[in-house]
Amino acid sequence: MPFLDHVLQVPRYGWKDSDGNLVKPSQKQLLNEFFKRLNVFKDRRNWLPFFSWLKVACLIPFFILFLLFHIHWWTVLAAFIYSMIIMGTHGTIWHHRFATHGAFKFRNGFWRFFTQNLTINVIPEEIYVISHHVHHAKSDQPGDPYNAQAGFLYCFLADVNHQPIAKDLTENSYNRVKLLMRHTGVTANNYKQYQKWGSYVNPSHAIWSWILNWAFWYAIFYLIGGHALACTLFGAAGFWAIGVRTFNYEGHAKGEDKQREGIDFNEKDKSIN
Repeated sequence: MPFLDHVLQVPRYGWKDSDGNLVKPSQKQLLNEFFKRLNVFKDRRNWLPFFSWLKVACLIPFFILFLLFHIHWWTVLAAFIYSMIIMGTHGTIWHHRFATHGAFKFRNGFWRFFTQNLTINVIPEEIYVISHHVHHAKSDQPGDPYNAQAGFLYCFLADVNHQPIAKDLTENSYNRVKLLMRHTGVTANNYKQYQKWGSYVNPSHAIWSWILNWAFWYAIFYLIGGHALACTLFGAAGFWAIGVRTFNYEGHAKGEDKQREGIDFNEKDKSIN
């Protein structure tokens, strides 16, 4: 079986039916899969998708504090710039162009670390990178982890339901995962650790990276503009973290054929410019 056909954990409803057609699960099936995969008590190997949504949950109180106590013209402007421009630009530069496609190289590890942490840490590289390789190989086809043709919720919950790597990879397949991630600088589990945790990244490394990143940025924002700016920008990061989960659904025309001649040039899928 080709590597990209089995590198992601298959949802219980599957990618395609017996005739090879895309499975379009119901909202109930999607939500059941979502909460099952967040259950770290039943399977500790669910820790990474749980961790990803834990960070989102921790950002929501900052957004509430922003709405209740810190709405001023300058904080609204700062929130707009940070969520709509800075976070999105960093996501493109770091997660997409570098971490996934290796479109450029850094002179040394310092500048790679610097770029990785230019914004508030939200998306685990592993969840984005491996699944995005599959997305490009199977765009708008069965197996695409965020196939817009299966509906909004299919895409919105994809980082839990469809994007984590499989928990039963052979050592050879896991080594191929490591090759796809090695240039990012994220410390890898060995194969025995992978079997224990079900992930490329180790929980201790991910948690410490998160804590240090958030502590650094909260301190910087506080020194610049007090709690008002810090709560505003952390809240803006939370707004972006939720909104970015809708990006592929919108970018692939909500599963419809809306391409226009002379504007949309990629005819291999339904993506729009």
